[in-house]
Parts: sequence; C-alpha cells; structure tokens
Amino acid sequence: MAGALAVLYEKPTRFARYTVVDGTSIPKYTLLKLTTPNTAIATGSDNDPVAGIAMFEKVASDGSTEITAALDGVWGLTCSAAGITVGNDVTINGANEIKIYTTLDNEKGYVLGKALQTTAGGEVIKVRLNVL
Repeated sequence: MAGALAVLYEKPTRFARYTVVDGTSIPKYTLLKLTTPNTAIATGSDNDPVAGIAMFEKVASDGSTEITAALDGVWGLTCSAAGITVGNDVTINGANEIKIYTTLDNEKGYVLGKALQTTAGGEVIKVRLNVL
C-alpha cells in the first residue's frame, strides 16, 4: 500500500529540475526517484535513489517534459517500516513511504533527510528534507 502524499510544513529553498516522460502523471508533493539521465519518476520501492519531492502536479500527456523538485524544507512523510527515532536519517521505502536509513543505504548514498519525530511506524512524521 502506498503512503500518503507529503505534507508541506516549512517551505523549501533549494530546487532541482528533472526530465519527465510526457505521458507520466505525478501528483503534487509526491516523493521522486532519480533515474538516468537526470530523469524523475514517482517512487515505487525500497532503495529508490532520492530526487526530492514534486512541487507541482505533472499531468499525463500535457506536453511538459520537466518537473521541479524540492530538495529541502520540512515535510510530513509516511513511515511504513520499523520505528524511527528523532534525529535518525531516513530514506525511501516505497511509494511515498520512508524508513530508517541503514548502512546498506549508506553505501548507495540514498539519504532523504532527518526525522524530527519518533514513531513505531505506520504514521506520518515530520522530516527535514536534505537531498544532496
């Protein structure tokens, strides 16, 4: 089951532009996965490389092939896996879902941000986004 779309708490100040396929539909505030070359799609599974959070809706077949992604700010994100403690780094766990960042994620460099709340899982928590 996919997590809820992100909730914006503090406005971002850093952004990136990515290529998207014209036929793709991406709702506003969707967690994005980075693919090659410099392309973003909606997240879908554990260990997706982080591209940020979609700042605007991308309507399928609207002629647009670019999307703007937030790289910072404070967001409410769905924690779907085992508990996260305030201060833990977090990463993508699935479609609009996060989990605690582990050493295996470290090897791949998939940090999404830092948890600002503690949770046992299954709820939305605040995360300070910090996509490099």
